Amino acid sequence: MNTGRREVLKSGGGLSLLALLGAAGWLKPEAAHADWNKAAFEAKTMDETLKAFGGTAPAQSKDIAFVSTPDIAENGAVVPIGVTSNIPKTERIAILVEKNPNMLAASFDLPAGTEPAVTTRVKMGQSSNVYALVKADGKFYVAQKEIKVTLGGCGG
Repeated sequence: MNTGRREVLKSGGGLSLLALLGAAGWLKPEAAHADWNKAAFEAKTMDETLKAFGGTAPAQSKDIAFVSTPDIAENGAVVPIGVTSNIPKTERIAILVEKNPNMLAASFDLPAGTEPAVTTRVKMGQSSNVYALVKADGKFYVAQKEIKVTLGGCGG
């Protein structure tokens, strides 16, 4: 039995160690945060979102597919969205909901060699077009799907 470890934890020694690491500069709070693109998440339109991502008008692509995404969502508070990309060198997959107050619902940066597929749940206030925006090899591509919402999620 390791009673020494228990005594350190009881006395708050574990917390003190974290505070000491933070004070020494070895543990930085920003290390726990992903790269936050505030402008992209505050964008109201596709053009504003693309500008925040550093892109231009995306090309339509049949190599982007929505998977496990319903045509009709019974509850707009938890709409499952799945996106896969068959575009080589996919770097990012973003999900945008046209009629939400802020269009960008989720953004995923994909390291090289990662399977370009993501699934998440988003909140939708009303029936809307949902866009899968893919950045691959420095270019942007898009696909869209209309999802009808029967019970609102964003204040509905």
